[in-house]
Amino acid sequence: MCYAVPAVGAIFTSVLWSKTKSIKIWWLNLLLWGGAIFGTIDHLWNGELFLISKGWLKDISLGVVITVAIVLTWGIVLSLAKRNLSLKEVTKFVQ
Repeated sequence: MCYAVPAVGAIFTSVLWSKTKSIKIWWLNLLLWGGAIFGTIDHLWNGELFLISKGWLKDISLGVVITVAIVLTWGIVLSLAKRNLSLKEVTKFVQ
């Protein structure tokens, strides 16, 4: 079920993007869809796609953590883009 939280975020940002056409929202939307697709494939691969386990709260919590990580990554990408750093400068920044 951890794929559900980024999927809800992806649906929300899809609707938001369709109204705003903001490139920033588009980037977040792509990241959230990637997280949702990854989680779905992982659960499908392990035969757990639509099963609600005894630890469903733990699964949802993991989805929240994944979504927060995606949003933080998006924020970092935006801040680097605002600084207009070259690839060489980004490499130095993350080391």
